[in-house]
Amino acid sequence: MSDIRVIERYFPDLLPLQVEQLQALGSLYLEWNEKVNLISRKDIDHIYDRHLLHALAIRKVVAFSKGSNLLDLGTGGGLPGLPLGIVFPNCQFHLIDARQKKIKVVNDIIDKLGLDNISTAHGRVEEVKNRKFDFIISRAVARTEKLISWSSHLLDDNEKNTIPNGYLLLKGGDLRGELNEARVAHVAELYELNKYFNDEWYAEKYVVYIPG
Repeated sequence: MSDIRVIERYFPDLLPLQVEQLQALGSLYLEWNEKVNLISRKDIDHIYDRHLLHALAIRKVVAFSKGSNLLDLGTGGGLPGLPLGIVFPNCQFHLIDARQKKIKVVNDIIDKLGLDNISTAHGRVEEVKNRKFDFIISRAVARTEKLISWSSHLLDDNEKNTIPNGYLLLKGGDLRGELNEARVAHVAELYELNKYFNDEWYAEKYVVYIPG
């Protein structure tokens, strides 16, 4: 079973409180996964090295400025929003999912960890009104074309980060066809995760950045 040390190895600058919260997050996933299938049961032993670390890959690509607003579209059990909310406590994260039982779990975890910079909603992203976000993040939810069609209206025109507002998507495999389908292949930037993490599991896995 993996443990918190794999995260400390790749993110040695984390504060002690953040390490403590990430460790507690992993423990809560192990506990909740006995009741609700948040993560494949055959993979839950890899909660730190294949799930929390994977979510934190976005931090290798960009350090969000204080006050940034992020939407985790289709958060499921809270990935990547919960671990990113821990390591970016000065940013606001809004986690949305259509499955109520998973949002219930996420709310319990937020409460137990005291994460006051994270909010949630049960519903579809198309129903979000009167809110704007600097970045929309997502982990293995849907094809890029669908993600953009559902949510592009939610991107803020006002920018405060070192890169333009847009999408940061955790995806894997050969993405050429998918990015061409979404008509973003000419602007998308792919960051290979095996350049950051020395683990074969991260081969052909990427953070896909698409400016809005």
